[in-house]
Amino acid sequence: MAEEPVEYSLEGTVAVIRLDDGKANALSHAMLDAIHAAFDRAQEDSAGAVALVGRPGRFSAGFDLSVMSQGREAVTGLVGKGAGLALRIFEWPTPVVLGVTGHALAMGAVLCLSADERIGSEGAYKVGLNEVAIKMVLPDFALVLAADRLSRRHLSRATAGAEIYDPLGAVDAGYLDRVVPDGEADGAARARAAELAEILHGPSHARTKQAVRQQAAERLRAAVEGFAGL
Repeated sequence: MAEEPVEYSLEGTVAVIRLDDGKANALSHAMLDAIHAAFDRAQEDSAGAVALVGRPGRFSAGFDLSVMSQGREAVTGLVGKGAGLALRIFEWPTPVVLGVTGHALAMGAVLCLSADERIGSEGAYKVGLNEVAIKMVLPDFALVLAADRLSRRHLSRATAGAEIYDPLGAVDAGYLDRVVPDGEADGAARARAAELAEILHGPSHARTKQAVRQQAAERLRAAVEGFAGL
């Protein structure tokens, strides 16, 4: 584990953001603030792409449960900050590639729905929106992303049914784009981000992505701005 839960580095033109709290990569206020700060640095560095990767065996298990048990105000603050991160990634002008190195549950799965490409590790890993199974209602921002990115065949099962997938099932559902052997997702995500930064014309990519995602982005922004708790 790094001294901080988020490590930033610039590899050529790729901004690499690595999540590692030594545990489940829970999205606490500190973790979310650090991810936002890393995206700020990627912007300052004019990075041609971003690779957002987890630690071995864990991408993210979702929001910090110690905060989620502190009452409505605490939940609203944390979930609202996470929603803002999902919107930021969804609208990011350069390619964002995720290295899903292990379990990606709840808000961790929402981040998978926000990025451009998602490369997962093979293995006994779980990916999905489990909120309904743990007595929570999926917030509107998560539903907007699910409707935009998940297969129609899986949408109801993945949201209202709280279905959890293995990596290959997550590809079929739409959480992931492909899987690689266990231990290779980090490197594969960084390599793919470098490839995209090299082959894509930045302004053309940004304008085209904005056009493709415009309607979903408008709904997502409205959901984030209107978020008032669960």
